[in-house]
Amino acid sequence: MNTRFISLGLLLLFFAAGTLAQPAGDFAAERELARLAVEAHGGEKFRTMKTLLVTGGVDITTSQFPQAIPATFVTIFAGDRYRFELNNPFQPIRQANDGTKTTSTIQNGFTLPPVNRIGFPVLQRIGETGFVVTAIPDNKKKRKGFRVTSPEGYQTDFFIDAKSNQVKSFESVYTVGGRSVTTSAEIDRLKLVDGVLVPERYVQRFDLDQFTVYANFKAREISVNGDVADDVFVVGE
Repeated sequence: MNTRFISLGLLLLFFAAGTLAQPAGDFAAERELARLAVEAHGGEKFRTMKTLLVTGGVDITTSQFPQAIPATFVTIFAGDRYRFELNNPFQPIRQANDGTKTTSTIQNGFTLPPVNRIGFPVLQRIGETGFVVTAIPDNKKKRKGFRVTSPEGYQTDFFIDAKSNQVKSFESVYTVGGRSVTTSAEIDRLKLVDGVLVPERYVQRFDLDQFTVYANFKAREISVNGDVADDVFVVGE
């Protein structure tokens, strides 16, 4: 049970097939909301951030196995490159992309979705070619927000605070190994690091076919624009 849970539930982070076609409307209101959100998280310092490294702990539970499983995580983002690690007693997972190729410790050729294409990392890419801002679906419009679609078609719906314009939560739907996964995250605390406002504590939920996974993330170290070696973005095979 634990192995199955780790294999499927650690679809972390952070992550919706969509269309690559240019939307018909101009979505000026949504693009303005997106601009305000970027400004609220550091503006120019956020947009020009070269690297973001976050390490910490995460407690994982499921609807079928409520006892928390302690783990640690590492996320490193640098443009189109990333590294994700989830270290736990049952099935440690490492996945990386050097900008062209994805490598992973997961067996049988299985890989997680690109963690830099869903969730908070997408916010920084707003304004770049291929990252399209549109409206959130009608059934979510009671909340203040906007949708961002990546060049590959991954979608993230961002919901922002009415006063601060900071991101309070995000939602995505994506497919992995033929399974549909819905994920949503609620950000509990943000931390200002070198002028950039980054999630420090958040709870992320993953709704799979037959059960739900909950992951409570607590960052212990956040580094902005630190030096990262190129070989970090390759996982040994």
